[in-house]
Amino acid sequence: MTSQADAGRPSRLLRNLSAKIASIPMMLTAVVIFLGGTLWTVVYSFTNSKLLPRLSYVGLDQYERLWAAPRWVVSIQNLAIYGFFTLVFSLVMGFVLAALMDQKIRFENTFRTIFLYPFALSFIVTGLVWQWILNPEFGIQSVVRSLGFTGFTFDPLYDSDIVIYGILIAGLWQGTGLVMCLLLAGLRGIDEDIWKAARVDGIPVWRTYLFIVIPMMRPVFITTLVIIASGIVRVYDLVVAQTSGGPGIASEVPAKYVYDYMFQAQNLGQGFAASTMMLVTVAIIIVPWAYLEFGGRRRG
Repeated sequence: MTSQADAGRPSRLLRNLSAKIASIPMMLTAVVIFLGGTLWTVVYSFTNSKLLPRLSYVGLDQYERLWAAPRWVVSIQNLAIYGFFTLVFSLVMGFVLAALMDQKIRFENTFRTIFLYPFALSFIVTGLVWQWILNPEFGIQSVVRSLGFTGFTFDPLYDSDIVIYGILIAGLWQGTGLVMCLLLAGLRGIDEDIWKAARVDGIPVWRTYLFIVIPMMRPVFITTLVIIASGIVRVYDLVVAQTSGGPGIASEVPAKYVYDYMFQAQNLGQGFAASTMMLVTVAIIIVPWAYLEFGGRRRG
């Protein structure tokens, strides 16, 4: 009976055949455009292309020139600082807000909308708003001084030593609401019986979160980390809107470096080399995520 039933079933390759056929155009698009464009960028990063691409290979010269450029080194340092604090603060603040929202508070939908609203704004709008807020002439510094605190100083966008933290403030304001919503969805997926059992056993709430709830939310945290990390690598609009890379080159980031060299300096080879380094950064993020997400499932 079993062999007859198996014989009547279509092979795994032919299952959901219509859906697989419908996905062919998207798969071809992904392979030809994304994969092809990526390979094209990597290949031309080893050339001396200027205004137009040309296959005049120069080996690793573009990469040597890239890592010898102070502007690129500063942009990598800024990305590391911005990325570390964005990951830490957005996850911590997002989880705290999600835990508070999970207490079935009144006007939950209103608060959730308020916290998520900044994410609906474009990065350019967010950057311009925070440029005004942090402007010492009519922003926070001006308001506090008008209250009598004449010695108060708060102008991070005009101080090359802390300008990246001014950009960080705007990034956290915009992105923390999304993190809160993702983690809140994960918290709502925790079985209520687990909370009841923890209360019966007398386990403190903080221990329940730390040793029971958070480990159960591992897939949600991994997905959230990938979303945050991909946004960190691509940060560009906030910098352009707030500082345009200044003062000097103090707030440069890799994405701006790539854009400036490819479309303003007309040095495609250098822009392709910087793009390839960004691709390596993305791969460092995506490969562990794919392993944790799919490799772990396969072992389970």
